[in-house]
Amino acid sequence: MKIGIDCRMFSSSFTGIGRYCFELVRHLEQTPHEYVLFLNDPQFKDFKAPKNCKKVRVNAPHYSLKEQTTFLHALNKEKLDLMHFPHFNVPLFYRHPYIVTIHDLTLTYFPGKKLNRWYHRFAYHLIIKNATRRAKKIIAVSENTKKDIINELKINPQKIITIHNGIGNEFHPIPHPNSPTKNPFLLYTGVWRNHKNIPALIEALAILRNDHKLDLDLIITGRPDPAYPEIKESVARHKLESHTHFPGLVPEKELINLYNAALFYVFPSLYEGFGFPPLEAMKCGTPAVVSNRSCIPEICGDAAVYFNPEDPQDIAKKIATLYKDPDAQAELIEKGIVQAQKFTWPQAVKETYKLYEL
Repeated sequence: MKIGIDCRMFSSSFTGIGRYCFELVRHLEQTPHEYVLFLNDPQFKDFKAPKNCKKVRVNAPHYSLKEQTTFLHALNKEKLDLMHFPHFNVPLFYRHPYIVTIHDLTLTYFPGKKLNRWYHRFAYHLIIKNATRRAKKIIAVSENTKKDIINELKINPQKIITIHNGIGNEFHPIPHPNSPTKNPFLLYTGVWRNHKNIPALIEALAILRNDHKLDLDLIITGRPDPAYPEIKESVARHKLESHTHFPGLVPEKELINLYNAALFYVFPSLYEGFGFPPLEAMKCGTPAVVSNRSCIPEICGDAAVYFNPEDPQDIAKKIATLYKDPDAQAELIEKGIVQAQKFTWPQAVKETYKLYEL
């Protein structure tokens, strides 16, 4: 078979879809098929493809006119037996067999503050409905995402296959991690968007310090986003400037060190398609205190402490209770490592390649 993979989000860094593409591609030599990888610069130039792969430069950004023209032309030119789109950005007029991976329906439930004018919303709904209805098969990265696809997009459940993502072996315990703060700290990693619910975590920190008298700090990674000023405004309102730290988008090695050095990893998200960070923290041997919404209980199982993400008092209470119980912390560390080991990229990739051959 001649199989194409849309690698325009390809990246070996710790980003969701970019990492997903990277893991798919790096196992390609283990299969008997011929592959065509569609890439933008600079990845086209930098990536050394496996021997059974051909690279095609498209330079067609997501959500652009070129995606519907230049990229479409490149796809048709290759005469593929099957195409895999690891995101819902399928050109509207692509008419050959394909599989699409849907990671979440975040833009359906939480449009955010960018690209949310009526024509942006219209384009999003048009493209994702087209992608899912015309697909030969749909990969959902969690049962929760599968449920959302069925409910929101009215897709036949038999067409949707759940294949969980994996967690890489680069996440592991470090004997003596370097702590960037004097106080024990809570950690949040990820993008700054409204569904991530970061202001509730900041309010919970204020409650922990003022009401529970716990001398804790908070580290929030991720690229600061001017569209979400309420995050730093919340820090100022609660007078937490000296106890809240924003290191920005940290490199891979530092991210793993932060997971290891944190007292707890806290995840207040209102919605996730899979939710990498709690599992990454667990694999580093750090207890996770997480939201009880969407796919998070499915992914974290009994290896985390859960809270109501819309109640900062509950967030603070669950953290304070765990803080005072070393035995519970030790149990979570042990359970967390076991839970995280259930999600491996070799298994995810193996299940995906089986789907190619159906």
